[in-house]
Amino acid sequence: MTFMNAPFSPRDGSRIVEWNPGGQQVIGAQDVYQLVILALPGFSQLGLSSFVDPLRLANSVCGRSFFKWTLASLDGKPVKCASGFALSVNSDFSSAGQCVQTGKGPNMVIVCAGERVEKQASTSLSKVLRLCRRHGVPITALGTATWLLAESGLLENTACTIHWDKRAALSETFSRLQVTDHLFVRDTHLVTCAGEFASFDLVMELISERLGKETALAVCRHTTAEQWRSPSDRQWTINVAEASICKPVAEVIRIMEEHIEDPLPLRDIAKCVGRSQRQIERLFRRALSSSPMRYYLHSRLSRAKRLIEQTELPVVEISIACGFASASHFSKCFRQAFGMNPSACRAGP
Repeated sequence: MTFMNAPFSPRDGSRIVEWNPGGQQVIGAQDVYQLVILALPGFSQLGLSSFVDPLRLANSVCGRSFFKWTLASLDGKPVKCASGFALSVNSDFSSAGQCVQTGKGPNMVIVCAGERVEKQASTSLSKVLRLCRRHGVPITALGTATWLLAESGLLENTACTIHWDKRAALSETFSRLQVTDHLFVRDTHLVTCAGEFASFDLVMELISERLGKETALAVCRHTTAEQWRSPSDRQWTINVAEASICKPVAEVIRIMEEHIEDPLPLRDIAKCVGRSQRQIERLFRRALSSSPMRYYLHSRLSRAKRLIEQTELPVVEISIACGFASASHFSKCFRQAFGMNPSACRAGP
């Protein structure tokens, strides 16, 4: 397995390096790079736009269309994003599959999903993904679309990532997956991306590799972005209101997030960051108006709530996965935090 964390060498005279998720540079002619985007209902408009608009700008900067894309929905009809806007498409999933099967295109298939991804597996989508695997067409999953690749069995023995809100549910539902919290992970013929603004970071790697760093930097200037992030950068899951917290508190929160199932006592956390318990408590009160352990408990309960809402796992299993020794204690804490029993939370309004 190869991860694309190293610098790329995009140009060789008048030729351009082919974008290969596995990391091998394949020099080819200056052909147009064709993408097929499969949009599912509830997809993230932010995630899709962050991926497509830089491609448009790259074409504009270069004065020619190095990138072209086709949009497809399940039935060929307009598909609504999570914000309620309808996206016009060019074709349906079946046509996209036929395009892959001919062996004449595309260079990559992008799956773009968002809300309720757990209910969006379909025969048509699975067929496209299987055809891509059979014909060696790279697949990229944006945002929650990683879930659909997992359901299709494409992620066995492969590291992957997904938007942080779905990470716990993905890990618990598909226990054999190697789920990271990286912005994106590139492996042979497979790319998984956290979506949202991470889609921008991913596509900038593609532009830089295909057209060179100068072109990529020109695209950044157009988007008013200073730079793009590395694939191995972590997803930042701390609330915006907490963005001004100091580095020790951020490090403590990171440790807490990594030890949800096996909660650590404060003394061990303090040792990990080279501070005393009293110092950690003072820093938390100052930054978050909360004690460290209260914050820790709320993080575990918040993850439990997401698992209840996003999976069919038994509540007992969820309580264990979130570090509670007994279901009764978990239910009591859950009621205190959210004003309802876990079972009522799953039932919905």
